[in-house]
Amino acid sequence: MITVLLLFISNIFMTVAWYGHLKYPRESMIAAILISWLIAFGEYCFQVPANRIGYGQFTAYQLKIIQEAITLTVFVVFAFLYLGETPRWNYVAAFACMLAAVGFAFGPQVV
Repeated sequence: MITVLLLFISNIFMTVAWYGHLKYPRESMIAAILISWLIAFGEYCFQVPANRIGYGQFTAYQLKIIQEAITLTVFVVFAFLYLGETPRWNYVAAFACMLAAVGFAFGPQVV
């Protein structure tokens, strides 16, 4: 499952790029943007190959749903460990709904 591994790595980069600067509110917006762009480049170096390798084994819809589920998983860990935010019950319920969506995406096709 090289595709899933590459998607996990790319999402780690993107989560840090999008949310890592929140811990440094005193830094300038320009610095946050430039550093985030540099980090996001790493994300693209894994995301593009993941989609190229995975397309055919998975549909584009399935790739996107896998990516979103991984994004949420990475974000929950990041928000808890790095930002110190505690998940609330409604966040957990929303996450469960997203995981159910993954199940629907990979379930049998009904006409």
